[in-house]
Amino acid sequence: MVVTRLIEIPVSITPTDGIRALRRIGEARGWTMSRVQETRMVHRWAIIVPISRQARVLGLKVEDGDAIGLSIRSWSFVPGSAGRLSMVAFEVPRRLEGEKWKELLQEWTQYLPRCPWVWSFSERSMIGYFLPEFRRSRSLFSSEGVDISHWEAIDSEE
Repeated sequence: MVVTRLIEIPVSITPTDGIRALRRIGEARGWTMSRVQETRMVHRWAIIVPISRQARVLGLKVEDGDAIGLSIRSWSFVPGSAGRLSMVAFEVPRRLEGEKWKELLQEWTQYLPRCPWVWSFSERSMIGYFLPEFRRSRSLFSSEGVDISHWEAIDSEE
């Protein structure tokens, strides 16, 4: 059994974009991966009462290579009356910690179609402009070693 650490980060991308980015990294490195499909309980606020619902979770788990035990799970939900908030959860093996994990997470962000810690004004306004998830996203990426002052995508034509 692999000892892991769980990191849940709110992101501005869709769940499929997050999974696709890790799949591209894994394919480039020759990792064997398997899909994960689950459900997760999420809460939505209706006026003043929280309503619990199930959200579909997409995921990918690395089964061999130097990142064995690494997995990603991603889901979206509507926290209020409109707008979608996506979450991504990484299960990081302890032996992948440090510089290896920092480089892998940085590479993952570069394979995304847009910056994962930045939302547009209209997106924030629709979801709820002052939600703590927006600031939490930036601080979590920063604490994991990602340079949040500059984001650059890897060209998808490679």
